[in-house]
Parts: sequence; C-alpha cells; structure tokens
Amino acid sequence: MTDTDPPLEPEDLAPRLTEVFDLVGPLYRRVQRKVEQAAPIEGLSVGVRAVLDLLRAHGPMTVPQMGRAQALSRQFVQRMVNDAAARHLVDITPNPAHQRSSLIRLTDDGRAAITAVTVREHALLRQVDGDLTDAEVTACVRVLTRMLELFDHVDVN
Repeated sequence: MTDTDPPLEPEDLAPRLTEVFDLVGPLYRRVQRKVEQAAPIEGLSVGVRAVLDLLRAHGPMTVPQMGRAQALSRQFVQRMVNDAAARHLVDITPNPAHQRSSLIRLTDDGRAAITAVTVREHALLRQVDGDLTDAEVTACVRVLTRMLELFDHVDVN
C-alpha cells in the first residue's frame, strides 16, 4: 500500500482478510509443531514458551493477565505456569495488589530458556526467502493487529 492507495471498502476488504485468516491458521499450526519438535532442545511446550515470552516482554504478571494477553483460558495458563514452576523456570510470589492472584516471575533459568528458544527461532526465521521490506512487515503487523482487535471481546474462559 502506498500513501495514495485508498482504503478498501468493507465488501472488498472482507474477502482479502479471509485470505489472511486462511494463511494464519496453517502457519500457526506449523510453527507450533516446529516448536514442539524442537522441545528436546529446551524442553519447552508451546504453552510454557508463551508464558516465558510474556514474562520476558512484560515483567511479572498474574495468570489472568497472561490469559487476557494471549486470549487463553486462565485454567490453561495456570497449567503452563505450574509446568514452568515445576522446572524452576518461573517463581510464583505473593501479589501485594491482589491476594488471590499471585505474581509470576521469570527465574534466571527461565530467562536462559526463553533466550535460547528465541535465538534458535530467529536463526530459523532468517531463512525466510524473498525480498520483504520493513514497510511490508510493518503493514502485515498492522493488518494482523487490526484483525486481532476485532475479536478483543471474545471470552476465552
């Protein structure tokens, strides 16, 4: 899209966004499989990886905050936090702001694990063929963000 391209009309935009959905689902599932195939390297499931990544990006969080951020049920996030805690990748500490929702924090081992996963993923993603520009990636992120915002109200519990 250039600065002179007009926005698409809703009746034209909907089928184009369907094309995006048609790619995002299989892409997500393939990436998930790839991460799980590499699990013996770091030993992380996709769910534990998501928890560690959130904590690395945002600092200590509660399970409900993580669930909302990732559109996952609190129960699923709690299971992933429990798995991570059993492996000493996170600490569960009292939350002074809320007695019933503990704060989850990365441990040094957790930080090392998510760093190792990220380094490996970046090495893999450097293999993407093509001549993608920063503007194209920025546009892709913008489109996916807008699509995600459309479904912000969906209850995941």
